[in-house]
Amino acid sequence: MTTTFAWLCSHESSQPEDLVAEAVAAERAGFDMVTGADHFHPWVDDHSAASFVWSWFGAVAQATERVELATSVTCPLYRYHPALVAQAAATVDRLSGGRFRLGVGTGEAINEAPLGWVFPGYAERIARMREALQILRRLLDGERVDFAGEHYRTDRAKLYSPPLGRVPIWMAAGGPKSARFAGAHADGLLTSVKDPDDALRRVIGPYREAARRRGAAPRVLATRWCVLAADEEEAWRALAPLRGLRAPGRLEAVDPRMLRERADAMDREEILGQYAVARDADELVAVYRPLVERAGADTVAIQVASVDPLETVARVGAEVLPRLRGEVAS
Repeated sequence: MTTTFAWLCSHESSQPEDLVAEAVAAERAGFDMVTGADHFHPWVDDHSAASFVWSWFGAVAQATERVELATSVTCPLYRYHPALVAQAAATVDRLSGGRFRLGVGTGEAINEAPLGWVFPGYAERIARMREALQILRRLLDGERVDFAGEHYRTDRAKLYSPPLGRVPIWMAAGGPKSARFAGAHADGLLTSVKDPDDALRRVIGPYREAARRRGAAPRVLATRWCVLAADEEEAWRALAPLRGLRAPGRLEAVDPRMLRERADAMDREEILGQYAVARDADELVAVYRPLVERAGADTVAIQVASVDPLETVARVGAEVLPRLRGEVAS
């Protein structure tokens, strides 16, 4: 098995100009892929950012030469029509010389509701995703698309700046329903792992089974949030932009201020306890080794919150990636 390694550039934490430098540093450090999430709002309103990921990918495509680029993830269901996401993906693919991978998900209220959408339950979101994937795949494959679904319509839509090659579409899943759907309809799975054994049982396993049933080769990108810090005080500073991510009501939240207030009303240890925390390279390797060994992920995305992202990228490249790659080879 060959495992590749991605670095997540956190658009909820840093401004886009800083994240371009981070992506360049990740390529220099030996990462195979750079990912970015597509957010309209961040998770808190004080130490935060939320730039337009598609503009950023255009800049990163020009600033890098080798790394693959991937959304992790974008939602093609509400504030974007799926055909616009196909156009954006094709453009980034051309600008990067064919290095783009499209990761999609069913969305979060914090990114859709601020623009006036009523964020619905899972049944509607997965029904929209079923239609969106059809439109995305057909447009990215060069078709002229007439589509009349329950949620979306297209009339002779076609990409006149098509991608340079086939753009894989990977879908995010956090439970068995979405995992099986991804296996039946997408080219790959993206999943955020807290407990590797639980993820293998509830998400990765059902996805692989569904993919094989339709005759597709299963592909898995597994990621895990980790905080790199010498002590609790440094960990809290590193986590400042992301502390609302574990606050109650995250899935229904619209205003980052509310999540910040809820997070700050919690005990720090309670929030930090929901993240893997590492003090050094040995502990970072221990955090991500299960995604390679137990989960058998094709791509492992390193998501590290720290007080110095550029230094962390270089450190992970020098001290962590060689050891994880060595374990894959052995």
